[in-house]
Amino acid sequence: MKKYIINSFLLFMPFMLFSQTTFKGRIMDKNNPKENLGVEGASVHWLSTNVSAITNRKGWFTIPYKSEYKNLVINYLGYKTDTVTITNLEPIRHFITSESELEEITINSKRNSVQKSFLSTVNMFTVNAEELLKAACCNLAESFETNPSIDISFSDALTGTRQIEMLGLTSRYLLITQENIPSVRGASQVFGLTFTPGTWVESIQITKGAGSVVNGFESISGQINAELVKPFSDAKFFLNAYSSLDGRLELNTHFNERISEKWQTGVYIHGNYRGQKFDRNEDNFLDMPLSNQINVMNRWQYTDAAKGWVSFINVRFLNDEKQTGELNFNPTLDKGTTNNWGSEIDTKRFDTSLKVGYVFPEIPYQSIGFQMAYSNHQQDSYFGLNVYDIQHESVYSNFIFNSIIGDTRNKFKTGLNFTYDKFDELVNTSNFNRNENSLGAFFEYAFDNLDNFSLTAGMRIDTHNLLGTFVTPRLHVRYVPWEKGVLKASAGRGKRSANIFAENQQLFASSRQINIDDVGGNIYGLNPEIAWNYGVSYMQKFNLFEKKGDITFDFYQTNFQNQVVVDWENPQEISFYDLDGQSIANSFQVEVNYTLAKNFNLRTAYKYFDIYTDYKSGNLQKPIQPQNRFFVNLSYETELSNKDAQWRFDVTFNNIGEQRLPNTRSNPMQYQLPENAAPYQLLNSQITRVFSKKFEVYIGGENLTNVQQNDPILASDDPFGANFDSTIVYQPIFGRAMYAGLRFKIK
Repeated sequence: MKKYIINSFLLFMPFMLFSQTTFKGRIMDKNNPKENLGVEGASVHWLSTNVSAITNRKGWFTIPYKSEYKNLVINYLGYKTDTVTITNLEPIRHFITSESELEEITINSKRNSVQKSFLSTVNMFTVNAEELLKAACCNLAESFETNPSIDISFSDALTGTRQIEMLGLTSRYLLITQENIPSVRGASQVFGLTFTPGTWVESIQITKGAGSVVNGFESISGQINAELVKPFSDAKFFLNAYSSLDGRLELNTHFNERISEKWQTGVYIHGNYRGQKFDRNEDNFLDMPLSNQINVMNRWQYTDAAKGWVSFINVRFLNDEKQTGELNFNPTLDKGTTNNWGSEIDTKRFDTSLKVGYVFPEIPYQSIGFQMAYSNHQQDSYFGLNVYDIQHESVYSNFIFNSIIGDTRNKFKTGLNFTYDKFDELVNTSNFNRNENSLGAFFEYAFDNLDNFSLTAGMRIDTHNLLGTFVTPRLHVRYVPWEKGVLKASAGRGKRSANIFAENQQLFASSRQINIDDVGGNIYGLNPEIAWNYGVSYMQKFNLFEKKGDITFDFYQTNFQNQVVVDWENPQEISFYDLDGQSIANSFQVEVNYTLAKNFNLRTAYKYFDIYTDYKSGNLQKPIQPQNRFFVNLSYETELSNKDAQWRFDVTFNNIGEQRLPNTRSNPMQYQLPENAAPYQLLNSQITRVFSKKFEVYIGGENLTNVQQNDPILASDDPFGANFDSTIVYQPIFGRAMYAGLRFKIK
């Protein structure tokens, strides 16, 4: 087997290129502003490169874009040559002036912290570093506090680990990638988001609905991609220190050094520690786990823009330790006994990745690239008398080729990818081991008429040793019916292996018996999960009282052909079985963004979820899932002073509606819960004082309304009894938490 792994690893070393991004704009004649005439035949190119484009008869152009491109040069015979600084992917409309005119035009525009793509065919938006700084954002799991499209919850009453949902479905149905390499999957599904520190993240791209076939077949409800800071553009030195009243201490440092003109390296170190015990609800259990994490990454970047090469090499090691349980639990004395209930979760992870991309200098619309990653994830854990150990070794590789058919209105991507996963699981005394490998080929065609219509249609075929040979189709369509309005629609199929223990680790912190209905499938005796996702989105930009805004309507449906049902309806057991009937998740969201005044912005959203599944006990709404959510975020910042000093204020309010709770009627009366949990409200806020470009401090609070769930652990007075259960968590446990921190950097 080792020989097979090594040979496969070498054979499929090809790893993939970053997706080709384009920038769009329109060139117009200043002498004809009323007629809004576009200039045909104007030349645009990126400064100091051979990457260029020509405007069409309406004055529109589309040109390949990379993050290092900053200055766009515009030429037209008889007109002045202009150089425009580009800071984001919002399309520009630029007026050129004749050589006889001598006036100077300066255009200033502030980049939005959340950028919705008007031109992209997929329903995608980008959260940049400025938005991430609005909250403490200690890790990727905590990066979505100010974003209404991602819902945050806690998985259990012991580990305090935040879980995310999108379109009403848990993160297992998302493709979570790091620079387009799958990262949070398999053994890392529950805790993986906490393994990426917030300061390492440059931006986050969030895609709703079926993703691209280029990124694999597993995505069902969407994709979250985290782009890390780049050694070439990150500060030479960066320090972030954080402390909170829940006993959490964090330190992040970045060190970046230029090795040569083309090579730059960075060392990124993260550490967090919580050693203080809290029991605010007086149930004799820790409200937050004791924890300790060391996370170190070395990152290399090579860039040769003149020859079209760019590459990244990452090497990372992580050690994460958690202890939770009763206040008096001592692992040395109590592990494996019934003296005191306790749990330890120790994780060691090593991963490395390599990306190489080449853009043909003479043919800028054509590129090739490779991507490869290896990870080894080992978790040793126990929960009371339950033991759960898992080791997950993974190899991932991808090759991609980008080009055009005829002209740049017709583009395509094609390639091959290979994945290998080895799982070794121990559940109490039972071993669940398996190897998965898949080889896939994909083709994706994109058409853009450079005006009001574009589409992306993709297909991939994969052969998998456990899932068989299957086809994955995806389709995205974009149409602009009128000015400032864009309509998008998507449809696609996803397929995945359900890692029932790794994805539901909270079940071990209970006395529930585990039942698996073995139907002869290849994974735990179960069949793979298969679902179709359909969605439509409409965004309209507007001006109201001379202030800009936009409103977006989204509706998505996920329809499972097969799902591994996780049934918590019997409080004495948890059952896993294949779907027999229907499982449908409907998600509706309306979001409004509006500039109330200069530097004063409003973001608000309402969401409605209708998610139901055919359980053995009948058709039921998804438990611990509010049908209604309301979100408001207000942000304000003062003008920069001459010394670059500034104040920033941010407030986020959430109203979480009524939630159905799992059935507990067969429990003794004192351990029964109501059928539904009442609505509640959460308020978070942060104030940041920027003293200069180098130094800033911040203070903030989470859950300022001090919401706390009563008795989050059933039978906490009898943790080794038949009714002990820490899995039914629908509100915060700790209550109000205040924090403070500082950031310092040297460019």
